[in-house]
Amino acid sequence: QVQLVESGGGLVQPGGALRLSCTASGRSFGSYAMGWFRQAPGMERDVVATISRTGRTTYYADSVKGRVTISRDAAKNTMYLQMNSLKPEDTAVYYCAAVIALFAPFREYEYDYWGQGTQVTVSS
Repeated sequence: QVQLVESGGGLVQPGGALRLSCTASGRSFGSYAMGWFRQAPGMERDVVATISRTGRTTYYADSVKGRVTISRDAAKNTMYLQMNSLKPEDTAVYYCAAVIALFAPFREYEYDYWGQGTQVTVSS
């Protein structure tokens, strides 16, 4: 089992940047494919980006492609989401998720472990 803790959210102006972190407790971090999801008020939770167990395969939602980079550091048991050129429509609670798999799925119901979420607000 793994516990996930997100950090790095906050208030940023349009065009600004944030780096979210998701730190996993326990061993076998390398066994988990992982993803970032977000949920805006009144909306469903949607995938933002995913990364395979090895880190070699990534996926980005069209809405963030070119502005966001997902990465992971096995030595730190941490996954990151670097977000640049932020827009007001990026405002949401961001969640990290993990599942024991090689490749990361796109649908939230396929993930077994979730963090508590971190708020990102993009506003002037």
